[in-house]
Amino acid sequence: MRGSRQTFLNLFCILWLPLLLKAASSSPLPGGNNPPHASLPSGLYKGQTCVGCVLVVSVIEQLAQWHNSTVKAAVERLCSYIPEKLQGFCYVLAELYGPHIAELIDRELNADVVCHSLKLCKQDPGQPLCHLYPPPKVGLNTAIRKAKRIMKTSKDLKSFTGFSSVCAFPLLANLCEKIKYVIRNKLPFEDFDGDKFSTFPTLRGYHWRGRDCNDKNTTVYPGRRPDNWDVKSDSNCNGIWGVDPKDGIPYEEKFCKGADSQGVVLLGDSAGAHFHIPPEWMTVTQMSAKSFANLPMAFTDELDWPQFSEITGFLNSTIGGWTDSLYLRLRRRNRCNHRDLQNISQNGGSSGNLLYLIKSLARNQLLDNPAIVVYATIGNDVCNGNRDTLAHMTTPKEMLSNVVQALRYLDSNLPNGSHVILTGLVDGRFLWDNLHDRYHPLGQLNRDVTYSQLYSFLDCLQVSPCSGWLTPNETLRNLTSERALQLSNVLKEIARSEKFANFDIFYMDFPLRQTAEEWRKMGGEPWQLIEPVDGFHPSQIAAALGTSITWQKALHEWPQVLGKENPFNDQIEAIFKDQGGH
Repeated sequence: MRGSRQTFLNLFCILWLPLLLKAASSSPLPGGNNPPHASLPSGLYKGQTCVGCVLVVSVIEQLAQWHNSTVKAAVERLCSYIPEKLQGFCYVLAELYGPHIAELIDRELNADVVCHSLKLCKQDPGQPLCHLYPPPKVGLNTAIRKAKRIMKTSKDLKSFTGFSSVCAFPLLANLCEKIKYVIRNKLPFEDFDGDKFSTFPTLRGYHWRGRDCNDKNTTVYPGRRPDNWDVKSDSNCNGIWGVDPKDGIPYEEKFCKGADSQGVVLLGDSAGAHFHIPPEWMTVTQMSAKSFANLPMAFTDELDWPQFSEITGFLNSTIGGWTDSLYLRLRRRNRCNHRDLQNISQNGGSSGNLLYLIKSLARNQLLDNPAIVVYATIGNDVCNGNRDTLAHMTTPKEMLSNVVQALRYLDSNLPNGSHVILTGLVDGRFLWDNLHDRYHPLGQLNRDVTYSQLYSFLDCLQVSPCSGWLTPNETLRNLTSERALQLSNVLKEIARSEKFANFDIFYMDFPLRQTAEEWRKMGGEPWQLIEPVDGFHPSQIAAALGTSITWQKALHEWPQVLGKENPFNDQIEAIFKDQGGH
């Protein structure tokens, strides 16, 4: 029975795993050439467990308030919202254990108190009690002692001391193994021919890399030069193949020969992977079954949405804003570039751990087209959740070593004629300046949780995505930006002085200031450029506007990077329509 008790909160933490995992997803992972561990450090795991519990209890409490219902009814309502496959288990567990959780909530004990009393939030020796909400009038310690006395009278709750890994839940064990695989390898889980491309969308499939058009043939994949001009079949998956019956010339030769065909590759972090937690997952006034329809897809894409991202996006956005990407613009410029994209990013990516991630690049120097590679680790070299955050930032010397190693690897793998664009780090003071006094989605119903409170809560638990910028300490924010500028200057100097055999290299600042100016001209507010749930990542709007700025810079300063416009684009579209789609 104890396992079932643990499964109750397991299930609810599964539903809102995004925030529980947010800190790890956003914070840098260990650097170096070795693969990252699929499990998390115990301290980080404890902090995320606390965040997950506080979030879940808060949502249940607010659902009851918004719908003027009992807590038990709120739990059942929540169960009705989740994907059908989990509903049956959710209802059973809610019936068995919901009343006991409800007892704590009904005693007007807030989510912080409930989670501390359940030992899902734990106080480290010598450290303060972490809390999201203002402490109760009687004090947080007194309220927790009261909750624990209630627990002692409950046969079901007194042995409830926390839950094991969510992967212990039977329905999720197989999924967890798949996710662990892609976390370790950053390669498609379903790739039958081993060419690093897939016909499956998530688990590092074609949301991340161009869709394979023959997953049983390792010589067929996006980005390669055509085999015999693709007379009989489509070897590079750009949808152009066969012979023109009018003159007997292969279409690939007629339309793509000499067209400067090239792919786009992103080496990046969670911003490049486009980390996003739908705000409707925790905003009870917007919550419905429709809110959670994308939950399975989001989890199996690591809570990232690369298909809508700034560099490799290719689908119309379903998470607000619109999609505009470097890939889509290159494709419009030359339709022979269809499907030639790779988003090699990871949550927590930094210049250090990118040295391992880069090995998942799929490019053959002899067989494939050149590529535009965007190197963009815009924050994690200065962002971490440590209390002594400055001591854990990448130094300029380390940055130089890491980036040069990465570039040498690219030089030994990219086809000749490729291009590399180094993107500077962001000035993250923008985050605090524009969000700290605004209400977080979790605090909008009762106007009781600001971003400042959220940042402090995460920092206390040492799971902040960026202790240096998400802080009321202005001196620390300035020091973090100073280090970020130093690292950007390292990138700028590399672009100026380093030469490589197979690509030229360029530098551009991260275009946050220009993006904000452009958005203001369109009538927007700066805070709308930041993801509302995590209060840290660029939003869909920021990604789309950033694409336009990057494109214009390249068009005017480095036109050779973009290649020439294909004069046969209209004919390609007339004959091959959407070229097989994405």
